[in-house]
Amino acid sequence: MVRVKGTEREEVTDLPAGWHGLITAKTYLEVNPTARVAILDKYSTIGGVWAQQRLYPGLKTNNMLGTYEYSDAPMTGENAFGIKPGEHIPGTVVHEYLKCFAEKFDIFKLCRFGETVVVAEKLADAAGWVLTVDKSAQDTAAATTYKLSTRKMVVATGLTSQPFLPALPGQEAFDAPIVHCGNLLDWSEELFASATNVVVFGGTKSAWDAAYMFAIRGIHVDWVIRESGHGPAWMAPPYVTPLKKWLEKLTTTRLLTWMSPCVWGGADGFAGPRWFLHNTAVGRGITKAFWAVLTKDLVTLNAYDKHPETAKLKPWIDAFWTATGLSILNYPTNFFDLVKEGKISVHISEITQLTAKSISIQDSASDTATVLHADALICSTGWKFQPALKFVSASGAPLDAQLGLPHYSPEPDTEDPTAAAADAEILARFPMLQARPKMNPKLTPLRKPSDPEGTINRGFSLYRFMVPPALIRDRTVAFNGMLQSVTTPIVAQAQALWLTAYLDGKLATGAAAAAAAAGDGGEKTLEDAVVRETALYSRFGRWRYPGGYGERFPDFIFDAIPYIDLLLTDLGLSGRRKGGFVSECFAPYGPEDYRGLVAEWQRSRAPAPPPPAS
Repeated sequence: MVRVKGTEREEVTDLPAGWHGLITAKTYLEVNPTARVAILDKYSTIGGVWAQQRLYPGLKTNNMLGTYEYSDAPMTGENAFGIKPGEHIPGTVVHEYLKCFAEKFDIFKLCRFGETVVVAEKLADAAGWVLTVDKSAQDTAAATTYKLSTRKMVVATGLTSQPFLPALPGQEAFDAPIVHCGNLLDWSEELFASATNVVVFGGTKSAWDAAYMFAIRGIHVDWVIRESGHGPAWMAPPYVTPLKKWLEKLTTTRLLTWMSPCVWGGADGFAGPRWFLHNTAVGRGITKAFWAVLTKDLVTLNAYDKHPETAKLKPWIDAFWTATGLSILNYPTNFFDLVKEGKISVHISEITQLTAKSISIQDSASDTATVLHADALICSTGWKFQPALKFVSASGAPLDAQLGLPHYSPEPDTEDPTAAAADAEILARFPMLQARPKMNPKLTPLRKPSDPEGTINRGFSLYRFMVPPALIRDRTVAFNGMLQSVTTPIVAQAQALWLTAYLDGKLATGAAAAAAAAGDGGEKTLEDAVVRETALYSRFGRWRYPGGYGERFPDFIFDAIPYIDLLLTDLGLSGRRKGGFVSECFAPYGPEDYRGLVAEWQRSRAPAPPPPAS
């Protein structure tokens, strides 16, 4: 560490220490072992989403053993954590696993816990960034702010770092805790000891978790799902279809990834099957039949329609249009029994007023409100999806639009010719997407115009979901983890290697590398290619996953393996890693298939040995 004019300076700054931040630091140092790297994390412990502060009782992953780990650090063997095959991984184990990973690869020494980047100022001429960092302390009087200068910055804050709590009428008089699901640990023991009834607000997986957590402890739950919202999340058993296949493995089996129309799907090299399934009437019939079977199976296995209360939890949109909103029933007992027994009461309604330990709700069919007693209101209301830190120029002007981050634009996107061209190409290539379903006619955003996020009308627009198109030649900033998938670790490590190569100017192929090779005469070619691809991939989400978050940020489920293929192709590596056509098509991909990826890429770049002397 050196100080420059009172400002600390690093070569690479990575934030924070979760799935994406840890693998980015490990990968960058594996390629550049002498680099100076710092990891800044607002939490006091490692893990990001799985930091100790966020591990409420009973929290588990949707993943079972073998699918939620880095390729070079399996959870079995020397890294065994007592999890058996077929078991979902508890949040406490994920935290311990990430801690062991950091210890194994000597990453802890890079971490600065309790340090929050609040402002990132862009320096001119690709000189890097100056970060304003708030350094917390147990004694608030000892908290400090300092400047950190860095040549390169990787933002790995993810999409679930900042809780979103809506403004509710009368909340000042509620006289009981209003708790976001991300902060449940802070209140769980107190509420377990004293509460008789809690209200859970929202329909996502975290709402299911909260409802279950209180109901199994004998605390009655009134579960309020907005009539003007997106409805309850899709929930699936771990094993689905009449053949009882492991759902996680289905999403990474190439044959089934072909069933998902995907604008970057051609990166897997199977253009023929994809063309047949999406561009012929017979193929589309097969594709629709697959999704119909999957959807019917989920409805049948959950028996939604066999009880009037569980029927309220039946999703409002077909599974085809849902991305990571499709979650797993990973509870040790039957969730739906709690609903049938009245331990969880489901209300499709609106919160109209909060008073002292009471919540008034009313639906459109009722003339009067229903008043619920509440010892706490648990909000599963999502997250602020834009990064927490402010990005500014040297003059202090905001850079969100230039960086391809969520922002407000006064111009309707329908008037953007690049967006219009992308939409036309997507719908021409995938006719099924022309039948995008009508959303809830009562749909009303929970984020009001008065909220900081309420006016945002542009989502993420990053090249390869990592790099601002406008700064494609700058190579001082990249984003790892600004997407959602069900295969977080293997996507994160592929992104980490790609952005390491990008930041070092070593991409072998792809638009960025082609442009770099073109030199001064290729600027227009590079920018045009990057802008076009970025628009195409970013716009794809709004057509493919309207039941998820596709309009805000990349959110996909069956499209992760083709995405990894795309990144590996850019790196000059093969995405086909099974060793045979049959296994390539029918065997699911997992972390084990990408073991030693960084070393493989380094070998591919090594100069050929000289020919033997004659």
